Amino acid sequence: MKEENIKKEVRTRYAKVAKTSGSCCSSKVSCCSAPNKQVSGMIGYSQEEMAAVPEGANLGLGCGNPTALASLKEGERVLDLGSGAGFDCFLAAKKVGAKGKVIGVDMTPEMLDKARANAKKGNYANVEFRLGEIENLPVADNSVDVIISNCVINLAPNKKRVFEESYRVLAPKGRLMVSDIVLLKPLPKTVQESVEAYAGCIAGAEIKDKYLDAIREAGFSDVKVIEEKTYPLEFIVSEDAFEGAIDDLKMSPEELKSTANTVVSVKVSAVKP
Repeated sequence: MKEENIKKEVRTRYAKVAKTSGSCCSSKVSCCSAPNKQVSGMIGYSQEEMAAVPEGANLGLGCGNPTALASLKEGERVLDLGSGAGFDCFLAAKKVGAKGKVIGVDMTPEMLDKARANAKKGNYANVEFRLGEIENLPVADNSVDVIISNCVINLAPNKKRVFEESYRVLAPKGRLMVSDIVLLKPLPKTVQESVEAYAGCIAGAEIKDKYLDAIREAGFSDVKVIEEKTYPLEFIVSEDAFEGAIDDLKMSPEELKSTANTVVSVKVSAVKP
């Protein structure tokens, strides 16, 4: 798949999400069938956290709670890769306080519009949203203390570049704290080549060891998997992507679901020396 095709598909999908009031889809059985707060509760957000952000900021799109790992401190500068409607940014903003700063970067203009509206609604003076790709961050060198990301890096065609950029913008001793989807073994080639499956967080996922190696190769130390969970495939991806993959790949629902045994959600931490 060409990078431009992947990015176009991802932008289209998440622009659609931004324009709707629901979560990533409308499914009978998946994460997206449940209210966004129910989904977020399943993946690690507390009721207090979900109640603390403006209505419409939580789209139920994540696969973990990166801010729970980050141990954010007052006055720290935080960068959220793929910030969406601002959910994690707003949670981080409360932890770093007025002396801190939170920057959200997203490549979908519709998501930025939604995030900025939510920031205005919630009076978040210490949060800023910037248009950009996480492979080419619109952020200065050595300028942030913590990077968080929630189920977004798997969507980037060039993950090596994402981690190199993350290393560049982090200050020395800065922390990388991400939740993401990875694989325990390779997916069938037909799934790997499906743009629908890519935008649905499946085909773009990297083998776990290769994902961790890319973080180390970017220069990070103390790379750790803090938590690893397996979810049913229909929990991880949208119904559109799930059904699209069935149609495009000529796979039965049973065959596609069996593929899900290789898909896991991980929480990863690392440090810039």
